[in-house]
Amino acid sequence: MGKLAAKPKKKPAKKAAGLPLPAGVPAKAKKPPKSVLKAESRHLRPLSVPTDAADATVLDRLWETVEARRVAGDVAHSHSARLMARGTAKVAQKLGEEAVECVIEATQGHRAETILESADLLYHLMVVWVDAGIRPEEVWTELRRREGISGIAEKAARPKGIVRAARTTKLP
Repeated sequence: MGKLAAKPKKKPAKKAAGLPLPAGVPAKAKKPPKSVLKAESRHLRPLSVPTDAADATVLDRLWETVEARRVAGDVAHSHSARLMARGTAKVAQKLGEEAVECVIEATQGHRAETILESADLLYHLMVVWVDAGIRPEEVWTELRRREGISGIAEKAARPKGIVRAARTTKLP
């Protein structure tokens, strides 16, 4: 009477960028172990930390951690140590990359991504400070000095040599 529906053909496994799969890798990718999935979900879940207990002392603790990693110099297990071992230019480059990523997310109005990129930016700023031998208290002192001073007045009080060195007319 009626015809049986034909079985759909199985699609061949996709190859990454047209490359053959490495030997021993099955065509159908295995699901990662539960422990990996659990760790990923913990690190990649949406922000759920209560903000009422958050304060800027986390920055001091972050600086201390990065400094400890610099002193230990364990490039095999520490991203901070590995980054600083690559030199000041690389440390500064990473800060710039994170700043650009933060600006892009903010410009696009992606609030959650801007928060994540801001955290990356602050981390890389701490790496720059550690690499340069700058302690957070030095920056906090400078911020306190500027408290209550108009940004326009503060820029106007800068020595003219800074404006010439910057090679820009954007600064007063």
